[in-house]
Amino acid sequence: MNVWIALALTAVGCYLAKLLGLLVPADVLERPLVQRLAALVPVALLAALTAQQAFGDGRELVLDARGAGLAAAALALILRAPFLVVVGVAVAVTAGVRALG
Repeated sequence: MNVWIALALTAVGCYLAKLLGLLVPADVLERPLVQRLAALVPVALLAALTAQQAFGDGRELVLDARGAGLAAAALALILRAPFLVVVGVAVAVTAGVRALG
């Protein structure tokens, strides 16, 4: 398949998805279940992307320095550290594990 055809189909699909969202009636969007699900979707997507980047390498599961950095960041979040500290801890632990081999 030509790359330009795939790009055009993707653009049309994104436009139609956006248009579909605008055509949903307002009373449907005001339902508590829909609002609760809409609040949880970004969190679930971010968690899935984080897991894929931390533990995936092509088609195989990998446990390396990225996993250690993610675990350290999770621990820092549990201890209620500020965001910059969480990022710094993750970077430091990842670099330390990579340096150790």
